Amino acid sequence: MKFKVAALSVLFYTGAFAQNIQNNPGSNHGNRFEQLGTILPTPNVYRTASGAPGQAYWQNRADYDITAYLDEDKRNLKGSETVTYYNNSPDDLDYIWLQLDENQQSALNKADYQFSSTLPKSLNDQQLKTTDLPAKDNGLGVNLEKVTDASGNPLKYTVNKTMMRIDLPKVLKKGEKFIFKIDWNYNIPNRIKMGGRGGYENFAEDGNDLYTITQWFPRMCVYSDFQGWQNHQFTGRGEFALVFGNYKVSMNVPADHIIGGTGECKNYDQVLSSEQLSRYKKSQTSNEPVEIVTLDEAKKAEKNHSKQRKTWVFEAKDVRDFAWTSSRKFVWDAMGVTIPENNNKVMAMSFYPKEAYGLYRKYSTKAIAHTIKTYSEFTIPYPYPVAQSVEASNGMEYPMICFNFGRTEKDGTYSEGTKNGMIGVIIHEVGHNFFPMIINSDERQWSWMDEGLNTFTEYLTEEKWDNKFPSKRGPAWTIVDYMKLPKDQLEPIMSNSENIIQFGPNAYSKPATGLNILRETIMGRELFDKAFKTYSKRWAFKHPEPADFFRTMEDASGEDLDWFWRGWFYGTDPVDIAIDKVTMASPDFNTVKEANETKYKVEEPLQNPFEDISKIRNREDKTIAFEVDKDKDLQDFYYRYDRGQEKVDTNKAYTLKTEGNIALDKKEQEKLKNINAYQIDFANKGGLVMPVILEFTFEDGSKLRDKSSAQIWRHNEKKVSKTFYFDKKLKSIQLDPMRETADIDTSNNFWSNDGTSSETSKFQVFKEKQNGTVRGGANGKVNPMQAAGKKN
Repeated sequence: MKFKVAALSVLFYTGAFAQNIQNNPGSNHGNRFEQLGTILPTPNVYRTASGAPGQAYWQNRADYDITAYLDEDKRNLKGSETVTYYNNSPDDLDYIWLQLDENQQSALNKADYQFSSTLPKSLNDQQLKTTDLPAKDNGLGVNLEKVTDASGNPLKYTVNKTMMRIDLPKVLKKGEKFIFKIDWNYNIPNRIKMGGRGGYENFAEDGNDLYTITQWFPRMCVYSDFQGWQNHQFTGRGEFALVFGNYKVSMNVPADHIIGGTGECKNYDQVLSSEQLSRYKKSQTSNEPVEIVTLDEAKKAEKNHSKQRKTWVFEAKDVRDFAWTSSRKFVWDAMGVTIPENNNKVMAMSFYPKEAYGLYRKYSTKAIAHTIKTYSEFTIPYPYPVAQSVEASNGMEYPMICFNFGRTEKDGTYSEGTKNGMIGVIIHEVGHNFFPMIINSDERQWSWMDEGLNTFTEYLTEEKWDNKFPSKRGPAWTIVDYMKLPKDQLEPIMSNSENIIQFGPNAYSKPATGLNILRETIMGRELFDKAFKTYSKRWAFKHPEPADFFRTMEDASGEDLDWFWRGWFYGTDPVDIAIDKVTMASPDFNTVKEANETKYKVEEPLQNPFEDISKIRNREDKTIAFEVDKDKDLQDFYYRYDRGQEKVDTNKAYTLKTEGNIALDKKEQEKLKNINAYQIDFANKGGLVMPVILEFTFEDGSKLRDKSSAQIWRHNEKKVSKTFYFDKKLKSIQLDPMRETADIDTSNNFWSNDGTSSETSKFQVFKEKQNGTVRGGANGKVNPMQAAGKKN
C-alpha cells in the first residue's frame, strides 16, 4: 500500500503537541510573549493605538528673531532675542519655561547632578581648583540683562539652575500668542579644557580661536500632551526637547571670520569677496566640492586679525534649534546635491581649519551628500536647503549643521582608523538632521529615540558608502561584549538618559543592533523598511514618544513585536540559545500493520509575504545543494515545500492516513530506508527569546539552512525541540551561523556527529506506541510523536 512519510508527519505534529502539554504541565505561561498592555500609555485623540498622531494632535510653536555680537578679545557673546510663542494646546498657560543651557558651565547655577566619588591616587591642579566649599563663581553661565514683554514692560521670572520660568501677565489661552524679549550675555568657555558642546578652541601656534556657538540663547521648553512642560534640568548628558519655529539670526563678528550656521545666509553678497561669491555660485551646480574660501586664503587670514566687523544674516524655517560657527581659520567648500525623492536642491558644505585639510577636502562634503541621500531613502526626503559639516575636534548635531573631528598629522598624513572614524562621525552627525531634528523626539528623556535610531540608519548608510566599512555599531555581533556584562552593570534601553551607566552601548549600540536584528532576522527588509519609513513620515516635524514608534512598527508591518520590545528594550536579558542535545533516529519497518486511508485535496498553504534574509542567503550560497525533483511523491513534496522549494498543486489528490499504522511494501521501504530523523533540543540559557537559525552540513559536503521564528518559544521559554527528516546523514549543526542574534556564548551553538555529542536510538517511524516509548523510557526508544517535536 502506498503512503507518504510527510503525510504521517502531519499526524505526528498534532500528537507531539498533545504529548508536549502532557509532559510539560504549566509550561504555557508565555511571560515573554504577553502583550505590553498597560506598560504603554493609553491611546487617545492625540496619539492613536496605531502609533499615528491623532485627530486632535497639537504642538506649540516658537519663532525667534535674534541678534548676536561676538567679542573675540573678551571671548564674550552678547545677544538679544524676540520670541513669539504660540499656544496651540487646549490648555490655559499662566507661565512658560525656557532653557538656560549655558548655566551648566557655571559653578553656581549648574544642575548639580553629582556622582559618587572616592579618594584619587593623585590630584592635578584642575581638580584642586574645584574643591572650594562652597563653590566660587567661575564667571560662566548666562547673565540675564533684561526680560520684557513686546512693549518693554518687565516680566517676572525665576531661574532654577538651567531652567527659567516666566510668569505671564495674563493667561495665555488656546490659539493665542505671546511676544517677549530677552537680552543676555555670557563668557564663552574653553570647550577643550572644560568639555561640553559649545565654546572656543584656541590654536596656540597661530593665535586664533574656532568658535562653536551652541545652546547659546534662552530656548523655549516643550509643552506637550504627554508630559506638560519638559523642564528637566540640563546636566550635560541628556540632550534636548525643543519646539519648532522660524528663525532670523544676525551675527556680528570680526570681518575676517567665516560663518556657517543653521539655515541659509541671506547676505553672501555683502560678506564675501566677489571671487568667493562667484565660487559659491559655481558650487551650486558642481558635482565635486568647490573651495569657496581656499586654503591659501584661510592661511592668510590667520596672520591678520582684522579689527573691522561684518554682520551675517541667516534664516531658517521649521527648525527646532539654531547653531553656528565662526573663525578666520576656515577653509570652506561646497557642492550641490539633488534629493531624488522630492527633487530638493541642497547645498552640502564643509568648514575646516588647515589642520584637517588633508581629510576634509577629500571626504567631508561627499560624505554629507551621501548621507542625506541615503537617509532620504530609508526615512523621508531631506527637506532643508543646506547640510553642513564643521571640523571642530568633537561631534555634535544641530539643524542643518554639525560639528565633527578629522585632523591629520602635522605632515598631512593620517591613518585608516582616523579616516574611517571621521567618515563615521560625519555620517552620524549629519544623520541627526533626521533624528531628532525632524522626527523630533525628547532626547532629555529617551536618548535611544534619537541616538539609537540614528546609529541604526548610520550603519545602513556606512554599508552603502563601503560594503567593507568597519562599522562598530549595528551588526549583532558587536553588542555581545556589552550583553555579557553582569546584570548590575546593565540598564534597560527604556531608562532615563541621566541614569544610564553604560551610556554609549545603551543609548546607541543596543537599540541600533535591535533594529538591525528586526530588519535582517525577525521582520525581513521589506516589512521593516516600510514600517520604518511610515514612522518617519508620520512623525516628521512632530514630537513622537516610544509607544508611537513601537505601535507604528507593528501597525505598518502586521508583525506582533511586543515580545521583542519587552525583551530588548524593557529588559536586560541577553541572548544565549544552546544546542542542548541531538537525538538521531532511523527507520524500523517491523510489526507494521495496515492503516486506513483518505483521499484529500491540498489547499494552497499560507506563506509569509516577504522573502526573509535566510532564504535570500541560502539562494546566494553556492555551496547549498537543493535537490528538487518534481516527479517525486508526496513525501518529497513536503520536504521541498517546508524549505520554500515547492508550490502546492491544489488540483492533485493525496492520500492521508487518519488512524492506525501503515504497511509499506518493499519498494517503499527501499525508498525510505535512508531517511534519518534528528531531534534537536534547545535551551534558552540567556533568557531573551530569538529565532532559532540553523545551518546543517551533511556528510556529502552539502549545506542547508532553516529558521524558526521566536514564537517557537511561546509555550516553553526555557526549552524547545525541533525534529528534521533528511535522506542523508548530518555531519554537523551550527546554531546562528551568521551571528545575527547577538548570542553571547557561541561555544554551545555547535554539534558534530562524532559519536560524543548525540543520543542515538532506533526510531520506529510507522509504529504507534502510546506507553513506554518516550525518550527516557525503559526501552530507550523515541516515540514518533515526540520525535517530531512540532507544536500546533
